[in-house]
Amino acid sequence: MDQKNGSSFTGFILLGFSDRPQLERVLFVVLLIFYLFTLLGNTSIIALSRLDPHLQTPMYFFLSNLSFLDLCYTTSTVPQLLVHLRGPDKSISFTGCVAQLFIALGLGGTECILLGVMAFDHYAAICMPLHYTVIMHPRLCALLASASWFIGFVNSSLQMVLPFLVPLCGRNKIEHFFCEVTPLLKLACVDTTVNESELFVSVIILLIPVALITFSYGQIVKAVLRIKSASGQRKAFGTCGSHLTVVSLFYGTGIYIYLQPSNNYSQDQGKFISLFYTIVTPKVNPFIYTLRNKDVTGAMRKVLCRGYDSR
Repeated sequence: MDQKNGSSFTGFILLGFSDRPQLERVLFVVLLIFYLFTLLGNTSIIALSRLDPHLQTPMYFFLSNLSFLDLCYTTSTVPQLLVHLRGPDKSISFTGCVAQLFIALGLGGTECILLGVMAFDHYAAICMPLHYTVIMHPRLCALLASASWFIGFVNSSLQMVLPFLVPLCGRNKIEHFFCEVTPLLKLACVDTTVNESELFVSVIILLIPVALITFSYGQIVKAVLRIKSASGQRKAFGTCGSHLTVVSLFYGTGIYIYLQPSNNYSQDQGKFISLFYTIVTPKVNPFIYTLRNKDVTGAMRKVLCRGYDSR
C-alpha cells in the first residue's frame, strides 16, 4: 500500500449500517437467528453425509463441500458484523481486512467452480447412468473438489491485491459491513479504471463454469424428456431444480455486485445484496437441497431414532 496512506495507518472503519441505529438492533436479532440456522443446517448435511452409507455418493460429497464452504463464508463475516451491530467500535485491523477479503474472495471463487462441478455430476448421473460410477470415481471427485478450492483461492490472491495497490491518502472509512473489493476501491484518491478492468477480467474467468452449467442442463433436459415414467421425470427435475435454484441465487447476486459499471454502483444496495449472499443464501441452501429430498430426510430419521434408542 502506498506510503501516502500514512505511516500511522493501522486499519479501517467498517461503517456498515451505523447511520441506521434502529435498523442495527433489528439486524442483530435477525442475523443471529439466521447464523444459528446456517450453522445447524450445514453442519447437519456434513454429519449426515458422513454417518449414513446411503449418502456417501458423489452428489452428497460435493454437497458436503458446499455446506462446509457456506459455514466458512458466513463465519468469516457474520460474527464480526454482529459485534459491530452491538457496539460503537466498528474498526478492523489492516491485517484483518486483508485476511477477510482473501477468504471471502477465495470462498466465492470456489463456489463458482464447485457449482459447475455439481452440474457436471448431475449430467453424468442422468445422461450416462450406466457409466456414472466409472466416470464419477471417488478419486476424480476428490480431484474436482480440490481443484475447485485451489482455483478459487489462486483467483482470490490475484483479486485481493487490487484495492491495496492504490493510494488511499488517509481514507479509511469503508461504506460496507465487511472488506469488499468495490468499497475498498472507492477509498482511492486516484483513478481506478485500470484496477476495475483487471477485477472485471478476474470475475469473467469465474463465469466459465456458467458455460458448463448451461451445457449440462441443456443435455439433462433432453434426457429427462425422453424418460417415459412421470415419476422418474419429477425426481430428475426435482434434484436438478434444487441445484438450479442455488445457482440462480449465487450467480444473480454475484453478477449484480461485480459486473455492473462502477458509476451505477449503489452503496446501500450493495450492502443489502451482500447481506443476502452472505447470510441468506448459505442459510437456505440446506433447506433447498433437503426439503424434498427423501434420502436426506430418511437419513435424518435414522440418526434421530438411533440416538433415541441408545438412551
